[in-house]
Amino acid sequence: RSGLYDSFGSASDTTHMSHIVTRVSGPVCAAVTAAAASAQHTRRVLFQRWVRPVSFRGGASSSSGFFGDRPFTTTSRRPIASSSYVHHNDDGNPASDTCARAKPGDHGLPIVYHPAYSKPTLPSSHRFPMKVFSGIYKKLLKDGVAVPGQNLFQPARMPSVEELVAAHDEVYIDKFRLGALGDKEMRKIGLPWSPELVERTFAEVAGTILTADLALTCGLAVNTAGGTHHAHYDFGSGYCIVNDLAVTALRVLNNKQVDRVLILDLDVHQGDGTARILKDDKRVFTLSVHCSENFPAVKATSSLDIALPKGTGDDVYIKTVEAALRETIEDFKPQLVLYDAGVDVHENDALGGFAITDEGLIRREALVLDTLVGKGIPVAAFVGGGYDTDMTSLVRRHCILHHVAREIFESNKM
Repeated sequence: RSGLYDSFGSASDTTHMSHIVTRVSGPVCAAVTAAAASAQHTRRVLFQRWVRPVSFRGGASSSSGFFGDRPFTTTSRRPIASSSYVHHNDDGNPASDTCARAKPGDHGLPIVYHPAYSKPTLPSSHRFPMKVFSGIYKKLLKDGVAVPGQNLFQPARMPSVEELVAAHDEVYIDKFRLGALGDKEMRKIGLPWSPELVERTFAEVAGTILTADLALTCGLAVNTAGGTHHAHYDFGSGYCIVNDLAVTALRVLNNKQVDRVLILDLDVHQGDGTARILKDDKRVFTLSVHCSENFPAVKATSSLDIALPKGTGDDVYIKTVEAALRETIEDFKPQLVLYDAGVDVHENDALGGFAITDEGLIRREALVLDTLVGKGIPVAAFVGGGYDTDMTSLVRRHCILHHVAREIFESNKM
């Protein structure tokens, strides 16, 4: 391929679009697997080295869209059921260089990662832990939870314009991409603009989309980033620029993959951007359990908000989450859950407020994932927030999610 990003989408004489899988181990070979429901869908692609429009493979033609001569393309807007990914194989076995038709989940819990997650370089004094995502990836490799060529997936395309503007203002997305947001707008986001930040932002959304698709295929999948719940319709906030949860929820709904999505937000901070973007969409239920005395100062209104006081410990927290989750499942009957598993609820988190221990995090992940999997509800999980100058401790907290998810995936023979 020319560059890191490619668009996989072609017109077909049948009612299917190919799901492209690439396995990498020296030579690259491509295998077509897992046909997905759609007749003629191709995508506007946001990013291809920021130089030229991306050409689409296959028979569908593309034309310039509302972004004029900038690096965007537009094509037919037919729904699809799955997103593309690349599948890395670094095991050094020549026999593995052949294209296998293994399905996602055949070799364990699907885990999503993109190298752009930690690509931007921030000042050493910056509070946002940009390197934590590559740290999570490395630890999962070391622990054997993520295995290249088996259960590790990378999105092969960036989100399309249609996918982004379902949840966001077109002008806002375009200004961010071009670095045209004002100083005040960037201060509200809290991150310095750079081309690498743009790449990272769209890669994270792509990873969340892919995680949801894998969850719908396998029942459970986990990203190594995601959960940008403070991004609003036309502005960013709190280190969040594009709301990956809202974009992904609307995508699966608009593509008719499911009829009802629950966004379960257990980050210590309320998911105000998610709540406001989706407030009028009855197909989505937003459930937020958060600290009452924390960012944002002005809370939004979720479908269900549970604000707990500072100092809340394991037992009260777990009982509260369990009751809210079971009630929501019973009343709303979700067909997919997007789970923001922020670890900033931890007692040692720099921006937290709760007193949740490591054991409490383990109990939370086991409760949420076991409850949902036990009821046959697909769940896509994301790492959410977490802040600590001790990167090793922060990485370990985030990886609790992946370890628990693997145990549940394997014990349920998913």
